Amino acid sequence: MKTDSLFYRLFQRAPALVFELAGLETPAAGAYQFRAEEIKQTAFRLDGLLVPSPEQPDAPVVFVEVQAQPDPEFYGRFFAELLLYLYRNRPPHPWRAVVIYPTRAEERLNGRHYGSLVALPEVRRVYLEDFRGQPVTGAGVGLVQLIVSAPEDSLVQAKHLLQQARTASWADWPTAYLADFVETILVYKLPKLSREEIQAMLGLIDTDLKQTRFYQEVFAEGLQEGRQEGRQEGRQEGRQEGRQEGRQEGRHEESLQLALRLLRRRFGAALASAHEQRVRRLSLEQAEALMEVLLDFRTPDDLEAWLASQEAPPA
Repeated sequence: MKTDSLFYRLFQRAPALVFELAGLETPAAGAYQFRAEEIKQTAFRLDGLLVPSPEQPDAPVVFVEVQAQPDPEFYGRFFAELLLYLYRNRPPHPWRAVVIYPTRAEERLNGRHYGSLVALPEVRRVYLEDFRGQPVTGAGVGLVQLIVSAPEDSLVQAKHLLQQARTASWADWPTAYLADFVETILVYKLPKLSREEIQAMLGLIDTDLKQTRFYQEVFAEGLQEGRQEGRQEGRQEGRQEGRQEGRQEGRHEESLQLALRLLRRRFGAALASAHEQRVRRLSLEQAEALMEVLLDFRTPDDLEAWLASQEAPPA
């Protein structure tokens, strides 16, 4: 997984997160702009640069680098880029440097050449493994924890993050935007799962997904199909009723198919086949509920108990 692009996209959305991770004083909203900077007449390119607004001449220019792979030449290249940028651009601001590693195992430091530079107070090294298990104080830190989480833990962690977002009301992170970002991270981390399966396991069937880019694209396609079908069916009243009925049936079948696919991935094809008829008897609401709780099932007995509870006649 190429985590660098995820981090740079995250910092572009929330520049202040760099300061939070590095333990620096958090700037005011809108005080910084995150961008990539190419140094002319060289082969150097700064992947991350936080540039303060002109109204804040005392605020530092911040060089940001995410180093996800071991590289013995990294610090030589990084400080060369940094110093060359300062020489060529002569910014009116002081500077800071933040180097971010997933764990300490990725760092390769030639102390003889670069130890004194790394020890400068302007340089901060951040090891994201230190944030694992810490309380989530905001969406940015929560997303960082999700990016560096183990794949087998990422779905549960993502689900908890979205649940916390609904109750914490993080003003800078609308739930729809956060859900879209979480989806993108999980697509990278769990390539064997489709986006639809990830959405179902996160319980994003009807609420937050309606505002994500993926949902809007699917909804637009469905709306176009509905219009085409409607033109062929007669009067407006009949078209409306037919579209509603067709969409309901289509949504039910899609939910059943997706629930069975998730069941096969969770417990294997044999168990899914054994329970297919029982799953197909579920209502639309029950199928959607199964997709949401399936993530919490530990054993086939949990599935059996849940299906039995749905089949039990009302008291």
